[in-house]
Amino acid sequence: MRKVLQKLFLIPFELLPFTLATAQDGLIAKGARVVTESDGYIFLEGPASDKAGNLYFTDIDNNRIHMMTPDKKYSVKYEPSNHANGLFIDLDGDLLICEQSAVRITKMDKDGNVSVVIGSYKGIRFNSTNDVWVHPNGSLYFTDPYYTHPLSGTSQDGNHVYHLASDRTTINRVVHDMVQPNGVIGTEDGKTLYISDTTLNKTFSFTIMPDGGLSQKKVFAHQGSDGMTMDERGNVYLTWNGGVSVYSPIGDKIEFIELPQEPANVTFGGINKNILYMTARTALFSIKMNVKSSR
Repeated sequence: MRKVLQKLFLIPFELLPFTLATAQDGLIAKGARVVTESDGYIFLEGPASDKAGNLYFTDIDNNRIHMMTPDKKYSVKYEPSNHANGLFIDLDGDLLICEQSAVRITKMDKDGNVSVVIGSYKGIRFNSTNDVWVHPNGSLYFTDPYYTHPLSGTSQDGNHVYHLASDRTTINRVVHDMVQPNGVIGTEDGKTLYISDTTLNKTFSFTIMPDGGLSQKKVFAHQGSDGMTMDERGNVYLTWNGGVSVYSPIGDKIEFIELPQEPANVTFGGINKNILYMTARTALFSIKMNVKSSR
């Protein structure tokens, strides 16, 4: 394992020396620019923000989950994290964690206690849980592609997407025809789910059925994405290609936020939920927005 970095070089709200795309559609706050929140990591992923404005994010190769408070204080919340990737805040405020090398989804409560939510399908462990989204009814949708962790390789017969019912017991495979499903996010009304395929370099939309199944698969954007998020207007934020691309609910590209490093994931956070946080390789970036999180 590569040497764990012991020191984080914090650069709160330091302006980056590059030009930002113009604020089309009024998404970006007037005069706002991308700033570096902190640096010195190896590979950042999985940002998620709770109601208090705390931001959680994973440093996969350093095997840690970090937390940044609204007043820019940092701490390590979970170590070792089993190479945790995607994160999401559950309906009760607890932190859901996709633990890649432990091939499971766990849940961390406010006291730091971690419990297993799900770790297998039909008695067979997952490949490498990657990203998760919580439906308004409390059920979960999560992707299970294989990249690097665990070192033992895959267990399932392919890279699939799963639905875990609100009882957190009943599990079904809801997508089985994608190559490398990765980022996943859904609308606040619980009717539409977006899933990216990093191999096909496309993002698809699905209609969520009453039983949790998915139907009416459509190409939403001819762009893949690692992680993704949504704003209150229903716009979808996709990573890769040198920054964050924003697509309207009908699939038109309406904005692009350039970053100095390739972004892996993105979320809204802050006390007012109007700060867009972007995890990009070795650094955490942010920009102030005129829009807020969809939740």
